[in-house]
Amino acid sequence: MDASSPLLRRPQRRAGVIRRALRREWARIREPRRILAMAILIVAFALAIAGMTARGETAGADAQAYWAAVRIWLEGGDPYHPTGPFLPYVYAPWMLPLFAPWAMLPWDVAWFVWRGATILLLLWSIRWAYTRRPLATAVLVGLMAFPMAANLDTGNINLLLALALFGAHFTGPRVGGLIWGLATWMKWVPAILWPTLPARSRLWGLVFLALSASLSLAMLPLTIVQLQVLFGFGARPLRADYLVFIWSAVPWWWRLRDPFAFLRPGWWLEQARRVLGVATGWGRAFRLEPGVATRAARASLVGFARRFIGLDQRPEKRSTGPA
Repeated sequence: MDASSPLLRRPQRRAGVIRRALRREWARIREPRRILAMAILIVAFALAIAGMTARGETAGADAQAYWAAVRIWLEGGDPYHPTGPFLPYVYAPWMLPLFAPWAMLPWDVAWFVWRGATILLLLWSIRWAYTRRPLATAVLVGLMAFPMAANLDTGNINLLLALALFGAHFTGPRVGGLIWGLATWMKWVPAILWPTLPARSRLWGLVFLALSASLSLAMLPLTIVQLQVLFGFGARPLRADYLVFIWSAVPWWWRLRDPFAFLRPGWWLEQARRVLGVATGWGRAFRLEPGVATRAARASLVGFARRFIGLDQRPEKRSTGPA
């Protein structure tokens, strides 16, 4: 066969493309910042895996509490005061059916699904963040390795809620608001993440939070029991596992033009000067024309509030997910 034959040129071109792609990838991986990022991630993953392996069968106490609560409830028992080696259920009574499909599995299978799904979602979120800011992602994962590993060890729902809030940035406004509303009514810590959501999701989040409160009020006797159990644990130490909710803000945080500007003293000085300038301008306006300035201030505050919660924006297009 002639060397100039199209049947021979096609594999040669394909091989050339593959070689060039491999060279570019190798050059990218050899960047010092990426090497450092990969080293940090490897150490963080190794420590987390070693800790979970050492715990063995003693892990999963919190997840087992959710699993047992549904089964006790379906059998007519009280999930807030379980008998046996189970922790009490401490969330809203109307949330029990949300755990039911998973709790129908045998415990060994349910624990495998719970932890496996959490790990897969965590890896997906790390991959999304790493493709945008490799070194910053590695450092943040390294700093949060302990709280993440603690949640993976106990099976606490904190990490799953944090990952759900992470994914809320890639959904429509209703789904994103639903995720935030449920997570906030379950843990309250996600309330501080409300400003990081897309504008329309913030509006729907308030709607679903109000709906959650209404459901708890409709089941007031059981809600009172829930609160008694929740606050009956006595003094509780500072919970480091709640730090995983910092990870939920990464999709908003990594999209900022300068996400670490707050670490520079100059940024704080600039913000202080800006606030002082605005306050001075409004003070001068109030002295010269109090009525006009009051109406202008009221209109500005109302307009800002409407834009902030998404009332003055067009419906957002549904995100296709991470790149």
